[in-house]
Amino acid sequence: MKKEYLNEGLGIKPDIIKKIKEETLSGIDYSVGVNDEMIYEKIEGHISEFARQRYLSVNDRLLLKEKVFSEIRGFGKLDSLLSRPEITEIMINGYKDIFVEEAGHLYKTDYSFDSPEELDDLVQRMVSEANKVVSEAEPIADSRLKDGSRVNIVLPPVAINGPIITIRKFSNKSYSLDNLVQMRALTQEVAIELRKMVNERKNIFISGGTGSGKTTFLNALSGEIPKDERIITIEDSAELKLIDVPNLVRLEARSRFTDNVKEVSIRDLIKTSLRARPDRIVVGEVRGVEAIDMISAMNTGHSGSLSTGHANSAQDMLSRLETMILLGTEIPLLAVRKQISSALDVIVHLGRVKDGKRRVLEVTLVGSVKNNEIKLNPLFMYDEKTDELVRV
Repeated sequence: MKKEYLNEGLGIKPDIIKKIKEETLSGIDYSVGVNDEMIYEKIEGHISEFARQRYLSVNDRLLLKEKVFSEIRGFGKLDSLLSRPEITEIMINGYKDIFVEEAGHLYKTDYSFDSPEELDDLVQRMVSEANKVVSEAEPIADSRLKDGSRVNIVLPPVAINGPIITIRKFSNKSYSLDNLVQMRALTQEVAIELRKMVNERKNIFISGGTGSGKTTFLNALSGEIPKDERIITIEDSAELKLIDVPNLVRLEARSRFTDNVKEVSIRDLIKTSLRARPDRIVVGEVRGVEAIDMISAMNTGHSGSLSTGHANSAQDMLSRLETMILLGTEIPLLAVRKQISSALDVIVHLGRVKDGKRRVLEVTLVGSVKNNEIKLNPLFMYDEKTDELVRV
């Protein structure tokens, strides 16, 4: 599908923006330090020179100034898409094709970059914001923007059709369980049960596919944690927004971007957090061998902890956790299953339904190991006919 996401101010041609940008950059003395006010002043001077040769309305002058500034300090054409709250994801497939996700549906936009070089420049600006590096030698990088939006970048030669950028936009709004009930992501009955579980310090794991709303739901559940507890959050890229938590410690993993900088993994952070006297540990996402450290933490006095992971169902999440743990240790599978069943109390599985909306699809209690298998006891299941969660 194609949707009209057009550049505003079509009377201003791209070559004019490029000309003012180049003139501005060539006139900047970086040896004395540069701030936004200085750049705006330089841009306005070059626009005034240009306006002597061609009439520009007041609106066009303002628009031209913002677009040139966006090209220098921001992300150029992407700034317009990033500013639209209805867009939840932006996908760049090479310099010619840009897609967006809105309300669960994908649309091709009319945006494109003028050249591969323009896109390459954007890539480097994005990774430099988070002190990351991406190059032909290391063509894959995960980063984030200043607003918290998650960025995944894949460069040629791995990406055949040019640089691939996927931006999961960061919502400035925090959702509570009551907000999610109003949005029909879950029912009031389920919200009451989950609120009770958090206060009873149950260990809760949130599973779901890509874009199912795991981080949003984790934020909502974290909002139910009593305010007098010490919370440590651990993430690959900082996205969690715990509100009104006085004793909050936020930790973020770090990749090695130079030979002199040591990598700090999620596993390292979980281990060190245990020495920082947490009441609860909140791990943004478990995706590898750090699963064993998370499960161990839940089994060693840190009840009430929360985490998320990618899976297609609650049962599938257990299988993935088993696999992740076995990658990092050589203990028998039965022992792994006993560790998981002892650590986890509840799995909440999320997903998208036919209309693209995010819903809670399962709330399942994790039982003990019987006949060498972890027993799952579904508490609520999504009913497609009624479009609601029903108690099992």
